[in-house]
Amino acid sequence: MLKIKENDKVKILQGKDKGKVGKVIRVEPSKDFVYIEGANIIKVHTRSKKQGQPGGIISKEGPIHISNVSVVCPSCGKPARMGFDLKDSGDKVRVCKKCGGQF
Repeated sequence: MLKIKENDKVKILQGKDKGKVGKVIRVEPSKDFVYIEGANIIKVHTRSKKQGQPGGIISKEGPIHISNVSVVCPSCGKPARMGFDLKDSGDKVRVCKKCGGQF
């Protein structure tokens, strides 16, 4: 089970976009990749698909390995490790290891 989910705020720890903070757009659990809004921008050359549709160069977000990002805690505002806690109702909740706040 991955600890990072869509719409989480994360900070990039390594790579060309080190230090940037952004929102997770997509997660690929099979490959351990995340796609972060505005980070690791790559250019893709596309071919025209139909007669009226032109081809060109499109900029889009590329994958970043999940080990190179850290979740930013909403309560303390710092990148922190995450743990899990069981509530009395039996629900599993993500918890910040620094401040104890919930995600």
